[in-house]
Amino acid sequence: MLKQHGRYSPPQIRSRMRMSIGRFYFTWTRYVSWLVNWSKYAGTKQKEPLKFIIYNHQTPLLRKLRNVDMWLQQNKIRNLKIAAQCLNDIVIKPGETFSFWRVVGKPTKNKGYVKGMVLYNGSITPEVGGGLCQLSNLIYWMTLHTSLTVTERWRHSYDVFPDAERTQPFGSGATVAYNYVDLQIKNNTNEIYQLNVWVGDVHLHGQWRCSQPEKYYYRVYETNHIFTHEQWGGYMRHNILRRKIFDISNNVIGDDYITENHSVMIYAPLLSDGELNN
Repeated sequence: MLKQHGRYSPPQIRSRMRMSIGRFYFTWTRYVSWLVNWSKYAGTKQKEPLKFIIYNHQTPLLRKLRNVDMWLQQNKIRNLKIAAQCLNDIVIKPGETFSFWRVVGKPTKNKGYVKGMVLYNGSITPEVGGGLCQLSNLIYWMTLHTSLTVTERWRHSYDVFPDAERTQPFGSGATVAYNYVDLQIKNNTNEIYQLNVWVGDVHLHGQWRCSQPEKYYYRVYETNHIFTHEQWGGYMRHNILRRKIFDISNNVIGDDYITENHSVMIYAPLLSDGELNN
């Protein structure tokens, strides 16, 4: 449904100088935080897989995207392979926190990273290490189906592509930018969890494993999904993500709020006459 005259302000385009100063400040703030809380972060790998698979997921490596050169996607695959090797087999012990960037590190040319697809102020630009958001999106979505706790997640500010072949609710991903826009996950359980991610021929694969079987099961869904036509002329998309919690007998024992999303649309919504009149 399209709602006329939403209440959100237009996106702010900040100067490069302001962006550089802000990036410097928040990057070093993150470094200090990692140093002060060093022992709290997950950093151990275990080659032997933990016994129980808690959740599996996969996403296609290549998509037909309008106005996006295919070489950017091919480079993205190369970047994903490097980052996946850093992340694969990492374990999160009880009380530890997983930080995407602390494990992956800074994506640089010296490490083999190449220019991939990055969203910057609503447009696609080539940047070294581009495309790693596919990994953070995958890990975030899988984590929502476990008893792990997401402690830091940043939503995508722009909705770039229409819903063609979308299999997950809008806004169910997590963007990352080294190192201050991070994905962090804490293990508040009494069990050890293990992350496995790898790049196949067609898909990016991931799974959470655990030392014990999961006691609960989760179904993530969206509510309050709406498009708004803002007074400044653009369109925005909104929703709320929730998840139902089931016990092993398939009884609903909870229905939790996860997050809400508000994103500027880069494309105009395809609406019927009836929807336009709502």
